Amino acid sequence: MKTAKLSGLVMLGLVSIGCGSPAAPFDTLKTANLTAFRLQNYEPPPPPPVVAGAAAPSPAQGLIPGLPPEIQALAQQGLPALQQLLPPGLLPPGLIPGVAGTAGTPAAAAPPPQQQVARFHNFRILGQTQVMDSELREELGEVFGDEDNFTSKHAGCMYAELGLSFMGPGGQPNDLLISFSCNNVSAQGFMWPHKTTGLKPETVEALAKLVPKIWPG
Repeated sequence: MKTAKLSGLVMLGLVSIGCGSPAAPFDTLKTANLTAFRLQNYEPPPPPPVVAGAAAPSPAQGLIPGLPPEIQALAQQGLPALQQLLPPGLLPPGLIPGVAGTAGTPAAAAPPPQQQVARFHNFRILGQTQVMDSELREELGEVFGDEDNFTSKHAGCMYAELGLSFMGPGGQPNDLLISFSCNNVSAQGFMWPHKTTGLKPETVEALAKLVPKIWPG
């Protein structure tokens, strides 16, 4: 009898763990005022001064010189929803159909670095929107609030394509930078609740399904 009772308690404990709510502060995301930012993950440095009589260097295959390899790798992952987050003009024409030009046509110019532009934790804001759908906010909370969605394996960089900002119960802003090119997240203004910050492949796929809901159309 005692064995059966103990087994029942163990099973109850496992069910409770499996059905646990997201870790704070993501447990409040469903009812929070959430703003999402589309960010310019990389800003090219200013071009070097042109020397009189010297030929101007031309970017290889349409790439901006110095473009981090992680960003080009993101373009080749085959996740259109995330590819759409990449800033215009950073990729060779035709690498992603419909995103950065087509083969035989020049890529659009990348937005030049500017001082007086809106930024989110030093990343240039390309667009922002209020996330009004409570179910979408809940889904985002479940993704970021589950420790099993993260790993210690990620690139040692932070080129954020997506930012999230919401207020905690005490009015403290909880900001999150998400870098799909680096498979990494960075908490700003609050303590990250998990041991690791790297995005697992299945986590990236889950977020790729949610991004079009943030920016439909």
